[in-house]
Amino acid sequence: MWRFIGLILMQTFFLAGGQVLLKLAMQQLGKFEWTWSYFKTVLVDWWLLACGISFGAATVLWLYILKKYPFSQAYPLTSLSFVFGMIAAWLVFGEAVPLSRWIGLILVVGGCFLIMK
Repeated sequence: MWRFIGLILMQTFFLAGGQVLLKLAMQQLGKFEWTWSYFKTVLVDWWLLACGISFGAATVLWLYILKKYPFSQAYPLTSLSFVFGMIAAWLVFGEAVPLSRWIGLILVVGGCFLIMK
């Protein structure tokens, strides 16, 4: 069971990390435009490369998890990525996170504990 928890935590960390890197990339790229020159800039951005690597690692771990563990247990646990995302919103992006979201996050974690039972 501890191996499963470790794998889920790594997978959700990479999943949330990819989203954080994507947000950082989009902040660096300036105004979003539907132009070829904008997308050429996007294709060579280092933040997006890091984002792709993070999503790739999450996907490889997810493939392994799907092969080894019950889907009904594994899939709901991907909601743990919300924990990493909320912490990143607060620490990395300096967002104000209201108490109601922290309470919601605690409820998500509580649900994950119930799923592991």
